[in-house]
Amino acid sequence: MQDSSPAGTTATDRTLDNTALSWAPSPWHSLPLRGAMSQVLDVTEQLDAGVRYLDLRIAHMLEGAQRNLHFVHMLYTTALVEDTLTEISGWLENHPREVVVLACRDFEGMTEDLHEYLVACIKNIFGDMLCPRGEMPTLRQLWSRGQQVILSYEDEASVSRHAELWPGIPYWWGNKVKPQDLVCYLERMKSCGRPGGLFVAGINLTENLEYVLGHLAGSLERMTLPSLPYLDAWVRAQCPGSGVRCTNIIAGDFIGADTFVSDVIRLNEKLFRG
Repeated sequence: MQDSSPAGTTATDRTLDNTALSWAPSPWHSLPLRGAMSQVLDVTEQLDAGVRYLDLRIAHMLEGAQRNLHFVHMLYTTALVEDTLTEISGWLENHPREVVVLACRDFEGMTEDLHEYLVACIKNIFGDMLCPRGEMPTLRQLWSRGQQVILSYEDEASVSRHAELWPGIPYWWGNKVKPQDLVCYLERMKSCGRPGGLFVAGINLTENLEYVLGHLAGSLERMTLPSLPYLDAWVRAQCPGSGVRCTNIIAGDFIGADTFVSDVIRLNEKLFRG
């Protein structure tokens, strides 16, 4: 995220958990089932579009090479984790005032040795770009240190061994087919108060078995796209900040299919008026 605040504001002095970030799932390549596809842009295109939080669900295929780690979302992808992280690092080198949050999670088929291998790759690829675990930094602090990556890792044992890793980020996942039901869930979660630190509000619709059986020729994309205007209206109504009903990271599928990213970025203008 780059500072574009008007003169006289203090946006760069706000911690990242009090700003609005847009989200995208793992970068997908060559998925054989349409229902599993949840992205229309590759990782560089997502970053160029303004996405600053990437959800990286990582797996080791049982019959794969010993240390070939892939992304998974119902199906394995052909994208290797190490290659994608290198692509992200290269993009950050070309955009030195941008900051991203990377969430590594799920870890299907991962052993302790594979976790150590992955963490070593992360350190080697990002190096001094990594912001060590501690108090949530402001954008100005990250700039002054030359740090561009906050990396959350949903394996407590690995986090305890490596200061460069942050704990897993809470995710409000409604598991709903209908957008109206999803918004009701998100509003109910907001009424309970926001978590401390970074957290994700997901506007991702989910195909359940009943929906799949009733729409055999359909896809997640076909289900989601007609609902985007309704969900985008909810996004535009949100407020970032430290208040109990404020949002932080907002998650959406099919980045590039609508105005989602620009809608999230514009939420930060409310901080300037606050």
